[in-house]
Amino acid sequence: MKDTYESPLSARYADREMTYLFSPDKKFRTWRRLWIALAEAEKELGLPVTQEQIDEMKAHQDDINYEVAEAREKEVRHDVMSHVYAFGVQCPKAEPIIHLGATSCYVGDNTDIIIMTEALQLVEKKLVSVLRVLAKFAREQKDQPTLAFTHFQPAQPTTVGKRATLWMQDLLMDLEDVRYQLSKAKLLGSKGTTGTQASFLELFDGDHEKVKALDRKIAEKMGYAGVFPVSGQTYSRKLDSQMLSVLSGIAQSAAKFSNDIRLLQHLKEVEEPFEKKQIGSSAMAYKRNPMRSERIASLSRYVVAVALNPAMTASTQWFERTLDDSANKRISVPEAFLAVDGILNLYRNVADGLVVYPKVIAQHLWRELPFMATENIMMDAVKRGGDRQQLHERIRQHSMAASKVVKEDGGENDLLQRIAQDSLFGVTLEELQEVVKPEKYVGRAPQQTVEFLEETVAPVLAQYDGVADNAVAINV
Repeated sequence: MKDTYESPLSARYADREMTYLFSPDKKFRTWRRLWIALAEAEKELGLPVTQEQIDEMKAHQDDINYEVAEAREKEVRHDVMSHVYAFGVQCPKAEPIIHLGATSCYVGDNTDIIIMTEALQLVEKKLVSVLRVLAKFAREQKDQPTLAFTHFQPAQPTTVGKRATLWMQDLLMDLEDVRYQLSKAKLLGSKGTTGTQASFLELFDGDHEKVKALDRKIAEKMGYAGVFPVSGQTYSRKLDSQMLSVLSGIAQSAAKFSNDIRLLQHLKEVEEPFEKKQIGSSAMAYKRNPMRSERIASLSRYVVAVALNPAMTASTQWFERTLDDSANKRISVPEAFLAVDGILNLYRNVADGLVVYPKVIAQHLWRELPFMATENIMMDAVKRGGDRQQLHERIRQHSMAASKVVKEDGGENDLLQRIAQDSLFGVTLEELQEVVKPEKYVGRAPQQTVEFLEETVAPVLAQYDGVADNAVAINV
């Protein structure tokens, strides 16, 4: 159908794996897994739940009768109870014990945590994939001198590879945040309507240890090390804020990369990949616009903005629970993850196909390098017996004149020729050209790049040796 709005995040940008995580099917299958885990734990702790009932529930775990649930929800206006009913229709023997002692947040909140955790694990894999591509690029370009910029003004040279390490360092910081967030993953557990576990304490005849054990068993069955020790009806919405803060950081890093590529493409020094039949402009057929980098910037801006939603939600919750979080989080959380998935797809695609133009880079470098080399030229002349103050003044004069040629006349930088013709310096043009070789002005950039790749990046990537790179498949 083409007469209904569909989100570009799922239709154009995010991969199938990420869109499935936030699908109704994933959500409701996880609800059923949680109901089964609850029933199993209750049986193990002595409640009147039979294995036959559990087996019946497991037999229908994935074949969700959506039409029954949807029809029921029209009557009762409650999504959880509608699915409890639908599950009971399929499992008549288990129907009396489904959702026993639980409140809606038992399935709703635990499912949200599970989905966010799995989504962040996918983000982690894609971050590693981007880092692998950038590491290859940085190593290949570690010796390529290029003009560095501060304030987007020419500054002391660096190398193309060294610049790539700056992008990588940002991503490593993001990966560190992702790993930390995943390291403390825990479920809500079975806390009841206000977090006091009163319903479960009643079920277990006041046995506090069994109530605590129920929490632990559910977490273990769902693959988690533990649960939040205390809660209201919901897990603290601070978790959503923390999750999206991590995603915002990734978006910030990606946007920085995309801005650098857009500026470099304007300079014609580095370009993002451009397909043979790709059209850059509907009017200007010659154009090669950095469309993918622009898309990264666009989606990143959205993520940075949408990450404010859970921060505001967390700060405005009342006591044990309010419902003003629900509509907001069911939009902001999935969309942030879907957008970051699209961003990382694009990032990997662009980084894997970067085209470097050494001759253009050299041309730009040579326009500025003579100015940057003047201190070395002056020091060499002093060593040969020259007067530092006189040499400084003469270089100032020659530099101003050469700058005028470049800026006002549109000519080439002739500073070296001017100095070679000045007897005060006593140096030939050939000797000056030797002095201003670009590789002499990049400092430790090549060594820094290698050290960074081997000492910082390689140990991190080695931890993911068994993890395959995610293919970039969606409309990059």
